[in-house]
Amino acid sequence: MEGSPIPVLTVPTVPYEDQRPAGGGGLRRPTGLFEGQRNYLPNFIQSVLSSIDLRDRQGCTMVVGSDGRYFSRTATEIVVQMAAANGIGRLIIGQNGILSTPAVSCIIRKIKAAGGIILTASHCPGGPAGEFGVKFNVANGGPAPDVVSDKIYQISKTIEEYAICPDLRIDLSRLGRQEFDLENKFKPFRVEIVDPVDIYLNLLRTIFDFNAIKSLLTGPGQLKIRVDAMHGVMGPYVRKVLCDELGAPANSAINCVPLEDFGGQHPDPNLTYATTLLEAMKGGEYGFGAAFDADGDRYMILGQNGFFVSPSDSLAIIAANLSCIPYFRQMGVRGFGRSMPTSTALDRVAKSMKVPVYETPAGWRFFSNLMDSGRCSLCGEESFGTGSDHLREKDGLWAVLVWLSILAARKQSVEEIVRDHWAKFGRHYYCRFDYEGLEPKATYYIMRDLEALVTDKSFIGQQFAVGNHVYSVAKTDCFEYVDPVDGTVTKKQAVLSPLIAIALKISQIHERTGRRGPTVIT
Repeated sequence: MEGSPIPVLTVPTVPYEDQRPAGGGGLRRPTGLFEGQRNYLPNFIQSVLSSIDLRDRQGCTMVVGSDGRYFSRTATEIVVQMAAANGIGRLIIGQNGILSTPAVSCIIRKIKAAGGIILTASHCPGGPAGEFGVKFNVANGGPAPDVVSDKIYQISKTIEEYAICPDLRIDLSRLGRQEFDLENKFKPFRVEIVDPVDIYLNLLRTIFDFNAIKSLLTGPGQLKIRVDAMHGVMGPYVRKVLCDELGAPANSAINCVPLEDFGGQHPDPNLTYATTLLEAMKGGEYGFGAAFDADGDRYMILGQNGFFVSPSDSLAIIAANLSCIPYFRQMGVRGFGRSMPTSTALDRVAKSMKVPVYETPAGWRFFSNLMDSGRCSLCGEESFGTGSDHLREKDGLWAVLVWLSILAARKQSVEEIVRDHWAKFGRHYYCRFDYEGLEPKATYYIMRDLEALVTDKSFIGQQFAVGNHVYSVAKTDCFEYVDPVDGTVTKKQAVLSPLIAIALKISQIHERTGRRGPTVIT
């Protein structure tokens, strides 16, 4: 600390009406809105900080990280300046501002921080014309529950000023502690720049048998792998964990330099966007492939020749093979969780293991509550997210290490393991199509008509013929969730009906609206 104390300023502002966080305390908007609209980012950051009770906020520790996308460095600086002005005592920040979402959750839990701010728009594109986002994780390391998101939104609608230290500057590249003297503050404000991988890697070492995975990747008949970080945050993690720690050749990892625009690509690990990996796997040279999204919480698994493992199957296969993981042999398995759109493949495994399955709305915050109460050990969503109670976030690299552990233990290929699973538990089919840029009026008509369809009692028992097969409607539902922990009711989450029937109904809606193209049906 040198020179005069840094002044703390109060800046007048006016509220924006569109800062309602989506599920989990996150605000995701076009980057130009954050960058160009006056005080748009400071307003939301102040709303987040003000949602923490003053007594809990003063002198507390928080974690800050980003996926490295465009505008992250500027936003990190603003977050630091505002955290200091709002009485936060210490910030833990990844070197160069980089921290994966699972690593943020890990650090929050490890150091018992008050929460964390993650600058990410997940799997959405980056760059000036892309997306930017701010996500708030609470003290358990998980996404903010709805009550916190609602509080943030209410504050954002009435905000009149925010506090900031505009002259405070930090060096994100320099590991170690930096301290700053602030006006009217009795204690210095501290920033600690940490290696983005180390704390998270130490946790992984306690979960997995690293020697077994290393033997798989380096021993006789080694498994050749191909892992695509998609120029997101996971590059440093892939190199340090899979290559340096577990011995995979350096050329096993591709697109490992985090870029502000993700190399102009869409950092979404699926068959549509992870085409570089898919083409490499189709050649047959590699026995295992994986890709991660921008912030590292989603993943995709491929086998030799491009054999695709669906997220719902991946979750079920992981559940059926948890005995391969030392962590679960020690901790046991208490229950499973899946989002409503995820296939019921997991339910078959749970029945065989005699453990409960909790069906929740989409959003990891619902799983966090189950895990905090000790009800749930493993959770997953059809949107390529899986995790366990080691954190309160979905965790892409953890899922990849689980798969490598299963391969090491069973000494089979990815495809053999999947086909054995189908033979034992049956195969569950899942299909997803996405509407993008649909007009609100058309959206309203689709949901209105689908809800009318599935709530009509005469719909049960109807039959639909497709080719030589006839399908009968067994169940329909307008899904709502009652949290078994606190009794909270979450309504109007989804319309549940047989895929064939909904597809036929949507085709009729397309005819009326003139809409052609992707649809969401599960």
